[in-house]
Amino acid sequence: MPDNVQGPGTDRAALRADCANCFGLCCVALTLTRSADFAIDKDAGKPCRNLQKDFRCGIHTELRTQGFPGCTVYDCFGAGQKVSGETFHGQDWRSAPRTAQQMFQVFPLMRQLHELLWYLTEALSLEAARSLHHEIRRALDETERLTHLPADAFPELDVAGHRDGVAELLRRAGALVRATAPRKKKRDHRGADLIGARLRGADLRGADLRGAYLIAADLTGADLRLADLIGADFRDAELSGADLTTSLFLTQSQLNAAGGDAATKLPPSLVRPTHWAG
Repeated sequence: MPDNVQGPGTDRAALRADCANCFGLCCVALTLTRSADFAIDKDAGKPCRNLQKDFRCGIHTELRTQGFPGCTVYDCFGAGQKVSGETFHGQDWRSAPRTAQQMFQVFPLMRQLHELLWYLTEALSLEAARSLHHEIRRALDETERLTHLPADAFPELDVAGHRDGVAELLRRAGALVRATAPRKKKRDHRGADLIGARLRGADLRGADLRGAYLIAADLTGADLRLADLIGADFRDAELSGADLTTSLFLTQSQLNAAGGDAATKLPPSLVRPTHWAG
């Protein structure tokens, strides 16, 4: 990486979506399936009917009321502007149609890498995982290096394999942190089916909820401090009054998919969704 390029590993702002500097890639490259999340069917590579000529969404402020709540919870972790501005040097798929197919293939792979950068950056800040910081930094630097490769190198990348290696490292880091939670017995709910579960006021400190299905679960007033939430599905879950201040690997998209209120306690790196009550 050039010396004058600051990597996301040291600047989380680069891992936040900047739609003003993206060519609407999530609105074109991805497949949409008509459902409660999307009002239309759309094939990958076909622009959404709401995408305007300036690459902005024509119903951005009305996505939920217009039948597109799925768009409000999607997060590219800054991959959109990276692909648009760096990988393809500001050349958009409309003015240069020959780049379109390749750009739409690179984008989802870049998104996976940027998501890993988000998690690894957090892991590097966890004091309880200090014994792993050298490995975490090495994984972060390698992931960062991959994001700066030219577009024609992406088809040969084993992003899935790289992701698996990082996932195991993050699991180890999370375990070290969860072990510090003030609980005699740590709960293992990894990948658990907790759809619609009644967990109001539950003490879930230090719980392993990696990949758990918490769809429509009632977590009102639950204590989720030091719980590992990587990949947990919070769609329509109720987080009013819950404490997530030190939850591990929580993302903005998970919060956006859930419900909450002014009493929900969040980590400083995340913001309260605008559709939450109070």
